[in-house]
Amino acid sequence: MKDQVFCHPVSVFKALSDELRLAAMLLLYRHGKLCVCELMEAFDAPQPKVSRHLALLREAGLLDTERRGQWVYYYLNPLLPAWVVQILEETAHNNAALTEKAQARLQAMADRPVAPCP
Repeated sequence: MKDQVFCHPVSVFKALSDELRLAAMLLLYRHGKLCVCELMEAFDAPQPKVSRHLALLREAGLLDTERRGQWVYYYLNPLLPAWVVQILEETAHNNAALTEKAQARLQAMADRPVAPCP
């Protein structure tokens, strides 16, 4: 049943309709796994705001999480259908400006947590 929720095009496009959520998905597409603290830094946004957006993406079935110690890492749901992955690929490839500032902040972040092994 969960597969039907995130495969529904209306649910996917509603989840991606917010600029922060779309940019977060693109960063996660590029980096694989990121923790909330990294996304807070990337978007220069408070934890409640970032967590709220990530929760919406997770509820839509687009993201999954993994806890490692004190860190919760977010990553793209490995069960995403090919058409959703293709949308992310095309958007990332053709719209670098969407994540340019967030990417720069993320790379400049001091004391980034070490990403878990896959």
